[in-house]
Amino acid sequence: MKKLGTWRAIAASFALTFVTTACTQTAQQRETPVFFPPAPALPRIQYLRSFTGVKDIEEQSSFNRFVVGEKENRQINKPYGVAVHDGKIYVCDVNATVYVFDLQAKTFSFLKGATGAGMLQQPVNISIAADGTKYVSDPARGQVVAFDKNDEFQKAYGTPGEWKPVDAVAFQDRLYVADMDHGLIAVLDQQSGERIKSIGNSGEPSKRLDRPNNLAFDDQGFLYVTDVGRFQVVKFDRDGRFVMTFGKLGDNLGHFARPKGIALDRQGFLYAVDASFSNVQIFNKQGRLAMFFGDGPDKPGSLRLPAKVSIDYDNLKYFQEYLQPGFTAEYLIFVTSQFGDRRVNVYAYGHQDGKYYPTDEELMKQIEERRAKERAAQQQP
Repeated sequence: MKKLGTWRAIAASFALTFVTTACTQTAQQRETPVFFPPAPALPRIQYLRSFTGVKDIEEQSSFNRFVVGEKENRQINKPYGVAVHDGKIYVCDVNATVYVFDLQAKTFSFLKGATGAGMLQQPVNISIAADGTKYVSDPARGQVVAFDKNDEFQKAYGTPGEWKPVDAVAFQDRLYVADMDHGLIAVLDQQSGERIKSIGNSGEPSKRLDRPNNLAFDDQGFLYVTDVGRFQVVKFDRDGRFVMTFGKLGDNLGHFARPKGIALDRQGFLYAVDASFSNVQIFNKQGRLAMFFGDGPDKPGSLRLPAKVSIDYDNLKYFQEYLQPGFTAEYLIFVTSQFGDRRVNVYAYGHQDGKYYPTDEELMKQIEERRAKERAAQQQP
């Protein structure tokens, strides 16, 4: 009886330790609310949390830790591309492979098809089609590698040594690939892999690409290309006709120094990463800066050498617990940082309940009125 009582005491001790540890881990995962823009402005974006390695998603009980020891803290080294699909966050580590944070299974692993014929050398970017097909751009391998909805290797596009594919996005039956070596977008047939045409390497010099590195499509089929050589984002129609540009070289808001990843929401707002400014700038359809977020001191919500931005409408349920009461999320924003303790940062775009938010037109009118008052004040003797 005495021995039985001892074992019960030990079990109770482990149970208490487990509950205490679990509560501590939950408290640690819930960061202090950070909003952009900061108060007193109405909040639009809330920083939720980040993912860097196995400890950010896999749970380990105190008993398991006691029996088998602490899990190795496997982490992402240098992330670039990020995409989200069916409860999984896919992250390109340029120094390793594509890692997968499974939000439902709560596991951290690598893309299972990235072995053998699907082996990756320097995965830079990833995009995911509606059917679950993943397109991974690997400039060191010299190919775009496709994986199916089950993450198995499917096929590879392009001939190594003939180009430098740094991003690839599927649209309808075509695959659009940014070829940085030749300063163009190669348009391929998704089935055969044959090149149909090229975009951005003909016409007037002012409408040509220089060093394209990131791609995105909006809901209307317009193609957006980050060009690190032009220090701009260039907009084309799906047939390759030049439409307009966003930003220019400079160190002010609305300008770029090292433009990288881009994404578009369903309202047509363009999210553009700038690594030098350590922020994400948001432009409206007319190319005007609407807001920005991510810069500032090294703390939750800030970015360090950001690389890619991705927008997701389908996986909000996995992050509801991190939302500040009274703030309603409309979609998620994922941004990778290549340095720091928070490599994959998750934000929510939304609104504070019960508050009126001015429209884009109203905001522009307010800005113009303020500028007019400032000019009038300057002209007074």
